[in-house]
Amino acid sequence: MEMGNTLAFLVFPYIALALFTAGHAYRYVTDRYGWNAKSSEFLEKENLFFGVTMFHWGVLLTLAGHAGGLLIPQRLFDAAGIDAAAHTAIAFYSGLAVGHAAFIGAVLLLFRRIFFRRIRRTTTLNDVVTLLALIFVSGVGVFNVLFGHYDLLYTVAPWIRGIVTFAPDPMLMRDVPVSYKIHILSAFALLAFSPFSRLVHIWSAPVGYFFRGWILFRRKVAE
Repeated sequence: MEMGNTLAFLVFPYIALALFTAGHAYRYVTDRYGWNAKSSEFLEKENLFFGVTMFHWGVLLTLAGHAGGLLIPQRLFDAAGIDAAAHTAIAFYSGLAVGHAAFIGAVLLLFRRIFFRRIRRTTTLNDVVTLLALIFVSGVGVFNVLFGHYDLLYTVAPWIRGIVTFAPDPMLMRDVPVSYKIHILSAFALLAFSPFSRLVHIWSAPVGYFFRGWILFRRKVAE
């Protein structure tokens, strides 16, 4: 039991992070022409909007919430006047909203790929596996928000911070409910898989678009 816990919450996370880092670097060097989201918008646009919008906003806000809620120690929230109860309530309601957005968005995207013929013909097994993995991870996360009600602040949160600082204590995860363990391990597995999927486009977000110079268009009047 202790060996399994150590492998799951000490060894596996670093294997997943190593694959995540090395895999993206290797993919960038060897497959730059495949470094994109392989958008299907030109084939079918009408049913893409709601799924892709809900999914992307849900995932981005979920990641931001996880970073803020788990990587920042509770003592800093206490210093800001946010006690553990308030912190938990904020995490619950925000997680409920953005988690559902990510989950429903991923389901809509999978539905579109399966039931629209033009999209189905361009869909690969890798695309389906990626969406199923996203649905599973976000779905278990939503399940935990709705039915878990487990206090993460003094178990999962310090363990995650330990992963970041290279000093994790796997014993903190020993008594964590199974559904939370599944969510965490599946999320790390998705990180390890991401370099080999279209998820590589997370590094190609058009952030520079907001800071680029104006493009001027001048109409040429016929003489």
